Amino acid sequence: MKDQGFTPQTQKAYLGDVRLFLAAITKTIHELEAIDVVRFLTKMRQGGAGDSTRNRYLSSIRTFFGALIEHKYAVNNPALHLKKSKVEKNSLPSYLDEDLLTAFLESIEGKYQLRNVAMFLLMSYAGLRVSELHQLNMSDFNRTTQLLQVYGKGRKWRSVPLPASIAEVLGAALNERIDPRKTTEQAFFVSQFGRRISTRMIQKIAESHFIELKKHYQELQGKALSSHKLRHTFATMQVIAGTDIRTLQELLGHASIQTTQIYTHVGDKQKQEAMNRVIPRLPTSMRKATSNI
Repeated sequence: MKDQGFTPQTQKAYLGDVRLFLAAITKTIHELEAIDVVRFLTKMRQGGAGDSTRNRYLSSIRTFFGALIEHKYAVNNPALHLKKSKVEKNSLPSYLDEDLLTAFLESIEGKYQLRNVAMFLLMSYAGLRVSELHQLNMSDFNRTTQLLQVYGKGRKWRSVPLPASIAEVLGAALNERIDPRKTTEQAFFVSQFGRRISTRMIQKIAESHFIELKKHYQELQGKALSSHKLRHTFATMQVIAGTDIRTLQELLGHASIQTTQIYTHVGDKQKQEAMNRVIPRLPTSMRKATSNI
């Protein structure tokens, strides 16, 4: 996987998936057939795995057997011709409205307030992924131009021009950056232990604040909130503000515009406002008829 350029996150996920698969089988590698893979996938579904997770398990197993075949440890890939599950593409990603987003950001307090606010501002107002926050280096932020260089999925870089207010917060966070244990560490966001902050730690910090937020807002009860919802929020706010789909694709770092299109949903309020902008001109006969109603 390293040789093929898989990201560390993908490597970790695939290795975990394959270990689960190997622990579940009772046959040798050479005896496995497609039905054995199907049984495993079904077991994972029964355990709560959704379509996307089920498809990842399948990809992990395919990749594993592909490597075995390449290195002459196997001659058959039992997962090769199994079909992926259809993932619902029209489901609307959940997001926070601006008032709730403000409440979330204002709820962040404590010793590492500036660092944490800076991280979540980059997710909610610049569209960064958790993995991109984790990988961000000090040199990726240009204080003069207020440009942020982001290393995203597919090992692709993108430039994100930051609003002046966000750039100021980043500058302040950099000034108060925790001293890393290693003097060579270039991570922008450093954990309390002096290491590059992990993706899981970022997620845990967000989750703890979302738990507190739910206590004060009834409309959030029963909703699954995670740090990734901040990226959904960024995309949704851009759509409502009128940002065209191509520009949004570039800002989000999507390889395919089809991925970006899931964010082009708008709420009933925005639909009503759009309809109210155009006043229908009824024929004179219609105006007379309706005036008598």
